[in-house]
Amino acid sequence: MEFRDVIAKRYSCKKYDETRQVEPEALERILEAGRLAPTAKNLQEQHVYVLQSAEALAIVDELTPCRYGAPTVLAVAFDTTNVYLYPGDARDSGIEDAAIVATHMVLAACDAGVDNCWLNRFDPDVAKERLGLPENEELLMLLDLGYAAEGTGPLPNHESRKPLSETVTYR
Repeated sequence: MEFRDVIAKRYSCKKYDETRQVEPEALERILEAGRLAPTAKNLQEQHVYVLQSAEALAIVDELTPCRYGAPTVLAVAFDTTNVYLYPGDARDSGIEDAAIVATHMVLAACDAGVDNCWLNRFDPDVAKERLGLPENEELLMLLDLGYAAEGTGPLPNHESRKPLSETVTYR
């Protein structure tokens, strides 16, 4: 698929076919896209957890109502002790680097024909504790992966976009 088609086609899936798991080859392709994502100073501080067991998915269901029956959820975290510190020491690269990794995986999933939804409706501190993440990691997001249930598609407002004149300023 052409990149332009990927970014136009991708949508947040809200209902998955719970009987169909993501094929290992497709999952590997998605994870590889995250591995290849750029990070500040190439620190590669991301850590991706693949949640597929009944126990892990039950924890996700306790954390958020937004799994929508996805058979696989990726938890994207980053190592807070291995980030680039911006000049002035007010910010670091952890969140942005993990977001780039997650975005690569979101687009790779679409390109592989795997539906997905970026989840942020959960308490990251509770999720970190429930998922047993190490103390030095911060959880950025959860990513549902699977195949849309029959009749599922983009929300009605999916193609509604503000014009560039409202979101871009030239100086």
